[in-house]
Amino acid sequence: NEEVKEDIKTYVIALGTALLLRLLIIEPRYIPSLSMYPTFDVGDQLAVEKVTKRIRPFNRKEIVVFNPPQNFRDIVSNQYGGDRKAKEALIKRIVATEGDEVEVKEGHLFVNGVKQDEPFTNEDAAYEFGPVVVPEGELLVLGDNRNHSLDGHIWGFLPKENVIGRAVFIYWPPWRVGNDGMF
Repeated sequence: NEEVKEDIKTYVIALGTALLLRLLIIEPRYIPSLSMYPTFDVGDQLAVEKVTKRIRPFNRKEIVVFNPPQNFRDIVSNQYGGDRKAKEALIKRIVATEGDEVEVKEGHLFVNGVKQDEPFTNEDAAYEFGPVVVPEGELLVLGDNRNHSLDGHIWGFLPKENVIGRAVFIYWPPWRVGNDGMF
């Protein structure tokens, strides 16, 4: 009957629109670990927008979701035996972009010789890193929970083409809604 056909048409259009939005514009992500604590906690759900990566450059302090680079996949597969885990998208903060010289010393991040103000980190880094220069077309990303994050100080640089999108706000749980510490 006509009413059933109209209902099916409405559902197909709604589903198609939702899938198109998720594929091209914005998608939900779930935080599975404490590598970005205190900015994100386990169980936080956030929106990741996928449009601006095509039209504006990446900046330091932005949080991005990305497909892991080969070095990360190799480390996880070899050390943890987790091929599935090695392919899951990651979330980290951009600390340096192409051409930046980066160093972590005495617990602090230095970019181009300038100590960075990072109120969003959980604690000072307990490791030394660099100095290194970020190659063209790549980013250096670190977790906010510096000493408990499998990030760029271990596996190296992130190719820009691996970026899925920028984290824009937490939408769940309700008491954490917002974008504090994301920019």
